[in-house]
Formats: sequence, structure tokens, C-alpha cells
Amino acid sequence: MNTVLKIAIPVGLGIAVIAAWQWAVTALAISPIVLPGPDAIARAFVSDFANLSAALWTTLRITIVAFVLAVVGGVALAVLFSQSRIIETALFPYAVILQVTPVVAIAPIVTIWVGYDNINAVLLILAWIVAFFPILANTTLGLRSADHNLIDLFRLYGASRWQILWKLRFPSALPYLLSAMKVSGGLALIGVVVAEFAAGTGTATGLAWLITLATRNLHMATAFAALVLLSILGIVIFFVLSALEWALLHRWHESAIARER
Repeated sequence: MNTVLKIAIPVGLGIAVIAAWQWAVTALAISPIVLPGPDAIARAFVSDFANLSAALWTTLRITIVAFVLAVVGGVALAVLFSQSRIIETALFPYAVILQVTPVVAIAPIVTIWVGYDNINAVLLILAWIVAFFPILANTTLGLRSADHNLIDLFRLYGASRWQILWKLRFPSALPYLLSAMKVSGGLALIGVVVAEFAAGTGTATGLAWLITLATRNLHMATAFAALVLLSILGIVIFFVLSALEWALLHRWHESAIARER
């Protein structure tokens, strides 16, 4: 299937769904409080553009910071795990506990600890918790998946542990890390949204809180507009990280080479 069809088919399907949605809302006289039509959502984008753009920037900023911290912290801890079984044995169970604990359960506790006047910091912490584990787990697996014959060859030629790590283990782990980043980027956004629903207060200014206020006031078109922005933001994050994966792997890694053919 060529590139044009790969783009045209989903775009055409999306246009058809939007047209059917608009027809159903009009023909069935569905109340905009229940389900606004695409035209009402478009008008909400225009009328509430200032609030929507400000909320989008807040959500995007917290998502990016949480994602970067998750990548830095996850890679650093994975390197420690790959160099010391003792450290991995001691800390990995706690990383698992952190991962499986629902964000909605710990959000009120973190909010009390950090303070209701620092809600963005609360959202950052909770989003980091959600995004951290995939980076740690996948990078650890990748670092341990380096060819042991090549490791022995490096040692035979007198390579240090740092040289083996940087020139062999880390390149071997790069596909694992990049794959985890695509998952973690989406999870960071989900973490921000879920955390804001669970811990949001009047000081929160992200898209999730805007959706909460809009639904409370029965401004469903605005809520749907914010939801559309969240979806677009998630899609952009995924494609940016996919492009990064392709840029770093397409010249040498089999998975990226296979996608080119």
C-alpha cells in the first residue's frame, strides 16, 4: 500500500464519521447538552480559544517535563540495574509497587503532602509515576540483551565497563528505550489528565480541569473541544516519538529497515 492510500483511507474515514455524526445530531434533534455536533464544537473552539489554548499549554508543559524526568530517571536507574544485581534486587520490587499503585488512589495523599496551592507540582509527580516504569523496565531489558559474545570480545580487547556500557550495551538497548518512550509519552499525558481529575482543584488550569468545569456548567461543546485537543496532543506526541525512533534506527536496526521496504 503506497503512502497516499495510507493517509487517504484514515482521513476519508474520519471525514465520513464526522459527517454522519453531524447528520445524526441534526436529524434526530439531539440536545447539545447530551451530544453537541461537530459544528457546535468548532464554534466552541473559536469562542473559548483563549481558555482552551491556555489549558492546552499547561497540560503540554507538565506532560513534557514529566516525560523528560521519566526518561532521565528511568535510564539512569536502568544503568545502575545493569551494572549491579544487588541494586536491581533491592530497588526493582519498589519500582513495581510504584507502578501498580493506581494514581487515583494516591492523588489525594500527594495533594495533601505537596499542598493544594501547588497543584501543578502534584500533577507533575503523578504523571512522572505513571510514565517512569516503562522506561525503566524496557531499558533494563535492553541493556541486558546485548550479545554476550560481543561482551566477551570487548573484554578480551581490554574494554572497560564504561566502554562496554556506552559502545555496546546502550546501542543494543536503544530500540527498547525508543519503543518505551512512545508508550511513556502517552502515559505521561494520561497521567496528567487522570491526576487532574483526581486531584484537581480551583488552582488547576489544564485541559482536564477545563473539561470538569465545562461539564459542570453543561457546556458540552467546550468539553468536547478540550477532549479533541487532548486527542490531537496524544497523536502528536506519538508521531514525534515515532519520528525520533525512525531517525535513530533506520540506518542500522532491522525493525526500522523492514518498515522502509
